[in-house]
This record gives sequence, C-alpha cells and structure tokens, in this order.
Amino acid sequence: MGFAVSSIGNLGFLFLLLFCVYLRIPFVESLPTCSENTTLAGFESEFVMLQHQLRGVLAVSDNCSFRVTGFDMLKGSDVRWWGAKGDDFANLTNGFVVSDERLNRTYRNESFDVRLGSNVSWDQIRVVAVWDLVTGSDFGHVLVPEKGNGSESSGLVPTPGGDGSNSSSVGSSGFDQPTMFENCKMLSEKYRVRWTLKEEENSIDIGLEAVTAVQNYLAFGWANPDSTSGYMLHADVTVAGFTEDFVPFAEDFYITDYSECSLNEDGVPHGVCPDSVYSVSDPSNNVSDLHPVNNTNVVYGHRKDGVSFVHFQRELVPVDDKYDLQVELNKNMTVIWALGWIKPPDSIWPYNLPENHGGPRFASYGYQVLDVSENVDDCLGPLDADDKDDQDLIIANAKVPLVVTSGEPLRYPNPPNPSKVLYINKKEAPLLKVERGVPVTFSVQAGHDVALYITSDPLGGNATLRNMSEIIYAGGAEFEGVPASPKELVWAPDRNTPDLVYYQSVFTQKMGWKVLVVDGGLSDMYNSSVVLTDQLVTFFWTLSHDSISIAARGEKKSGYLAVGFGREMVNSFVYVGWFDDDGKGHVSTYYIDGRDASGLHATNENLTYVRCKSENGIITLEFTRLLKPSCPQGERPECRNIIDPTTPLKVIWAMGSKWSEDHLSDKNMHYATSSRPVRVMLLRGSAEAEQDLRPVLGVHGFMMFLAWGILLPGGVLATRYMKHLKGDGWYRIHVYLQYSGLSIVLLGFLFALAELRGLYVSSLHVKFGLTAIILACAQPVNAYFRPKRPENGEVAPPNRILWEYGHAVVGRGTILVGMVALLTGMNHLGERYGDDVKGLTWALVVWFLVGGLIVLYLEYHEKKRRTVPSSERGHWVLGNDDEDDSADLLSPTRTLAQKEAQMAGRMEVQLEPIR
Repeated sequence: MGFAVSSIGNLGFLFLLLFCVYLRIPFVESLPTCSENTTLAGFESEFVMLQHQLRGVLAVSDNCSFRVTGFDMLKGSDVRWWGAKGDDFANLTNGFVVSDERLNRTYRNESFDVRLGSNVSWDQIRVVAVWDLVTGSDFGHVLVPEKGNGSESSGLVPTPGGDGSNSSSVGSSGFDQPTMFENCKMLSEKYRVRWTLKEEENSIDIGLEAVTAVQNYLAFGWANPDSTSGYMLHADVTVAGFTEDFVPFAEDFYITDYSECSLNEDGVPHGVCPDSVYSVSDPSNNVSDLHPVNNTNVVYGHRKDGVSFVHFQRELVPVDDKYDLQVELNKNMTVIWALGWIKPPDSIWPYNLPENHGGPRFASYGYQVLDVSENVDDCLGPLDADDKDDQDLIIANAKVPLVVTSGEPLRYPNPPNPSKVLYINKKEAPLLKVERGVPVTFSVQAGHDVALYITSDPLGGNATLRNMSEIIYAGGAEFEGVPASPKELVWAPDRNTPDLVYYQSVFTQKMGWKVLVVDGGLSDMYNSSVVLTDQLVTFFWTLSHDSISIAARGEKKSGYLAVGFGREMVNSFVYVGWFDDDGKGHVSTYYIDGRDASGLHATNENLTYVRCKSENGIITLEFTRLLKPSCPQGERPECRNIIDPTTPLKVIWAMGSKWSEDHLSDKNMHYATSSRPVRVMLLRGSAEAEQDLRPVLGVHGFMMFLAWGILLPGGVLATRYMKHLKGDGWYRIHVYLQYSGLSIVLLGFLFALAELRGLYVSSLHVKFGLTAIILACAQPVNAYFRPKRPENGEVAPPNRILWEYGHAVVGRGTILVGMVALLTGMNHLGERYGDDVKGLTWALVVWFLVGGLIVLYLEYHEKKRRTVPSSERGHWVLGNDDEDDSADLLSPTRTLAQKEAQMAGRMEVQLEPIR
C-alpha cells in the first residue's frame, strides 16, 4: 500500500515535470539557433515616441530575442512588433511582423522579453517598430545598427528625435530621446513632472506632461523658502506650452502678487510676470547680456494623444539671484504647479501669459515637497486623455466648398506618412465633421497625382491593391484637379453612412484623415449662412415675420466667441458665448461705447432659444431675438438695436481666452478679431466684406454728378436765360447738353448694374435714381411729338401751350429728382463706407447751394431785362416768337439747307419791283 502511494507520488511528480518541460520546449524549438550570439548583443536604445504615449528601452539579448524595459503604451487596435529595412514611409509600410506576440493592451512601465519569429533574423531588420496593422500606424520605433558594426553594438546609437530630426547630443544621463528621463513624479492625476539631474553641468532637465487642452499652459517651479505669505508669492516658476503655431515655449516667470501680469501707475510690473519684464523696469538688476533673464531653454515639445509635453533645461545655481531661485541638492524643497489658459501675445504684452488657473485645488494647481537628488519613479503607465485627437476641426458647410490641396507634412496625425499630405482649407489633414443629409462640396486642387475619395479604409490608396476590401462612398480616380482647373466632388452622407469614414487619395496611402459623420446641424437648422472676414467664424440666420434666429460658430479653438452688429467695436451691440467654471455655456449681451473694459455695458436683450456649446474648443452660440426691440428707442441702449432685413447688417467678431459675467477687465479683451466688417444681406442670403470705395462705383458717381449736377441743369438754364440772344444758339445748347447728359446717365447706370451684379430697388437711392432716369428718357420722346409752333403773328394753339408747360415742368422736376438721387446716393455710400464720403456729401451740398445762388442772380437780371410786355405765350415757357424750335439738330446738313432756302425766299420778296 505504501509502495502504491509512493509510486503514484513519483508518477505525479514526473507528470508535472514533463508538463513543465512540454510548455517550454515549443518556445525554444520555434527558433532556429539561439546558441550562437550576435554581434548586436548588448545594443540598447530608447524608443522614439510617435503615438500612444509609447516609452521604453529596447536591448538586444541574442540572435533571436530582445528585452524591453520601462515600456509604456496606450492600447491600439491590432498592435504587433514590426520590422523594416528603413524608417522612411516606403520601407515602414512595406515592413513585416517580426514576432508572434501581440501588444493588445495598455502597458504601464513594464519589462519583458520578446522572441523573434522562426523565419526572422537581425540581418533583415534595420528598424524595430510598434505597429498597428489596422491603421498602419507607427507608435514608436528603434533604429538597429547593421550587424557586425562593433562601434555601434555596445552602446547607444543616435535615433530620430520627436521632431523628426536626428538627435546628436546624448546627455550625461545616458538618455538620447527627449521624452526619456531618470525620474518621474505625479503632481496630480493628469499632470506629471519628469527630470534628470546634471550636477556637473549645473543644470537640470525637466519635462512637464499633462492631459490638458492645447491652449493651456503648464506651470512648474520652486517656492521661495523664505516666503511667509504663501507658496506662490516670490516663487520662481517656468510657464510652458504651445503657441498658436504649435511651437513649444518655456518662459521664466517670477510671482509678486496673486494676479495676472500688469503694470501699476508707476509702470512697475506686478503679478505673474516674465523675468524679462521685471529686468527691463528694474535698473538695479545685475544680469549681464551674456546671461539672459530667461533661465530656461526649450529642448523639445510635442502634442500627442491629447497630452502636452514640454522638455526644458534650467540652471541649478542661476546667475540672476534676484528673480531666480537656486535648486538645492539633497534637500526637500517646496514646488508649486498649475494648469490654466494661455493668453497669446498681443500689442500690449508680447508674451504668452498665464490666466488665472481656477479649478479645484490639486487638480488645477497645488504644491509638493521634492528633493531632485532622490531617485523617484511613481508614474505608473502613460497618461490617458479622453479626447486624443489634436488635429484642427473643420465643420463642413453646404454653402461653402472645401478646398482640397496638398502640401508638406508638418503635424500629420498618423505617422508614417508620404512626402505630401492633404490639406483642407489650408489646414493639414484636419478632422472633418459632416452632417447627414447635408451635401458637402470638395474643390479638388491637389494635383493630377492626387485623386480624392471617401472610403471606409483608414489607409486609402486603393485597398484592393493590398488584397483588402473597402466601401467607397464618393469620389474616385477621376476626381483630381489643379488650382487652375479644379474638380468638384459633391458628397451627401445619408443615414446609412457610418459614424467614421476617411478622406484619402486613390493613388497614395495615408494622405488624408478622419471624417466624423453626425446627425443634422446648423446647416439644416438655418436657411442662410456666410463665412465672416478671415474665415474664422461662420454666421447662420433664419428670418421670420418679426424675429431672427442667429447662430455663430468659430473655426478656431477659443475661450469665448463674440459677434457684434456694427461697423467697428465702438458703438456696436455684441453677443458673447462663454463658459463658467462649471463648464456651463452662456450668451451675454453688451453695448460697447469705448475701447477698454469700461466701455463695455451689459444689456438686457430679450433673447430666446439660447444655447452655447463647445466641441473640441470650437464654440457655437445660438439665440433668437426680435427684429425691432419692444421698447422705445431712447429708453435703453439695446432699444436702438434694430435689425432691418432690407438693409445690409454689418457683422464683426472676436475671440478670446476667458470671459466672466462680472468684473470684466482689459484681460478679457480678445486675442483675435475680424479685420473688417462683413455686410450681410439678410434677404438675399449673401455677404460681402466692407471695403474702400470701389473704383467702378466711384466712376458711376462722377458720371451721375456730371450729368445731374452740370449738363442737364445747364440745358434747362439755357432755355430760361439765353432766349434773348439772337438766333437758335440757346436751342442748340439745350439739345446738345440734354442728349449728352442723358447718354452719360445711361452709361453710369450700366456701370452700376455691372458692378453690383443686378438691380435691387430696396434702397431709397435706387428708387429716386430709376425715377429720374425714366423721366429723363421720356423728355426726348415728348419733344419728338411736340405740336407745330405757330407762324409769326399767330396765336399759339392750346395744345402747343399745354405741351410747352408740360415739357418745362417735367424737365425741371426731373432735374430736382436727379439731384435728390445724387444726395441719397451719397447717403447710400455712407452706409457702406462710413466717414470716407462725408466730405463728398458736403461738397455736393455746397455745389447745389452755389448753383441755387447763380439761378437767383440770373433770375434777378432776367426780371430787370424784361421791359417789353410778353406775348400770349410769355417768356416763362419757351420765350421769343422769333426763334425756331423746329430745327433738327441731329441733321446739321438739313438744317443749314433749310435756313439757306428760307433766306433765299426772303431775298426774292425784297427784290420784287414796286408797282
């Protein structure tokens, strides 16, 4: 019995041993020969971070394996170890899987061994990458030296930096990649500081890393150990972040007050200000030109996966002992940190200035005790942002075509990428958002070698060539064009279109990016829309009987969006969309009568259906208001805010980093604004930028002044004050001036029609002008059908007298209407161009007054001249009976012949003998 038990125990032990051996045998036997070492053994290098917050170190173990340590990576789709013969786009995309192991989860500072595949050797590999098969994405890679090159096999080799350039300097820490540091400490759940101490170089390398918006700053520094009034006062901090062009910056700041940087009455800076500001205003500062006041040097920065990272270097013992603090070694020191909005440089402050961080303590700001001499690594795994897409967002509009071009890749979101990628509206591979049921128009101008199509395949480039299937929703090989001859592609996503598709090129992989398809939006909700000046704000509206619904959407990330009605900021009514500290959206109304914060006055407009939302930093505000406020105009400023749909509405816009309902100051001023107003024609659904007086309209105005201000009135004056002269000179002058004036009027009218592309009779000027033109054209027709004049001594028939009075009254009335058209024309141009035509208006008024004085003078002398009683017709109408008004001035030859015949007849009578 005891033997049986012993035998069973031995058999069990033997079975367990065989089972363990069985588990190991396939793993070892899958490799060809691992006994022979490779000359690459001992090679070690850090991963270049490209995506998914990948960090780590790769070390070659032997001929068939390598070891990865400190490995961080966010989860992908189908991620594998990838090999290629080079790190360029062609070699990487034509690479191959080098191991059967899959990286199908998130890794957090982990270390492990990786075996190469049975048919893979180091001779085939120049690059080891972490590769996502689904998206063709390189998360990060290591360059492997050629086998047998002993000079590179025993240590680090230069690898590409995060900016795409090769890093040639290796720090004393042994780290080559700017994303790698010896130490890391969690400041908050979403904010970390990494550092490497370089005592022999009197410097410390610091990396700030945070899940935050791209327009936010990252602040970190040392509190003054002698400060007794809080950690912030007299602290030495570095403020880092990215400019609007995504260039990293790190600036040395000194804190003297719990406020944003400003100057007091004496011009002395106070608050959170750059050291350079203090140094300029403080002549006692002993910093020489050889040691700049900015005690930080930017080494590297990137924005990836919704995470901002800036690597900078500063001195341990600074030269500037007034505004910089010494970082002491082997000693606990208090460090402070904060996250908040960046205020971009403007004409007043040429610096990226931090706004008040706000937010809860230890989430948006805080402090900790830190000894930089200690080895610290409490950062477990990569930072994981909820919104990982950092590309520009373009929201398609059915009214505005999307211009598709190609250009050099600068921030392509899915490396590796070809030598050129797609740009939409001058933005590199943006995230495109479209609405179901709303047609999207693409104007393809990317070149004959780039054909646009919408596909389900994230790589594009004709998936069938890779033995893959894809669904093509629009476009194809024929949709290619150049700026001189663009090709138009219209795509209307429907209810069956997936939420995510891609715009790509048919001929080349990975030139485009994602298309987000959503249900309905502003283009469906509003009847009309226009893009305002500088193409950074889109304005939507729908008119009803007595109200108007308005929406405005920014095309750029901001803290608030404002649209106003007026020619400029002063004397405008403004609507501001903004968010409070709780993230709740508001739309506030104001009247502006000055250029600083004191000129901003809150109003109580009756807005309904108010909404304000932000998507990826893009703000949209919506509201409905009455066309005419239901209050007397003199009661409150907003009572004057009347919208007349028949009159162009001047619209301006502005963007800024932060807004608040109370305590507004100059710090709430915008950092971007419209360069000029846009005149929105509400009834026509179109817009035009307000601009200087157009040359063609200037010619139109001059021609009308020449006709209505000189020629036509001159012709009328000739009939009134030149009939006492002998002959028909007055009649010739009258006809020539009237026909010349009428010809110029018609030509000027055609000029205006061509420039304005149509005839719109909504304005008072157009109504008076058309009336004057119609009356002026009727006068020659009226003259053609005039009754025959009576012979000498005969009494004029009634129809002749009636015609003379009618012709005179209509003619003079036409002149008056034409003069009114000139004045209303000036007023019409004043509405378009403001002060630019006030001088012309006054000059025209003075001209008319001078003309009136001349008429009074001539009328006075005409009364004095008349001493002989008038005939039955009287001089008021056409004057002397001796003058012939039947001459055809358009046929001078005929007129001369008639006069000669008449004179010959008279000569015959005189020579007849007396009987």
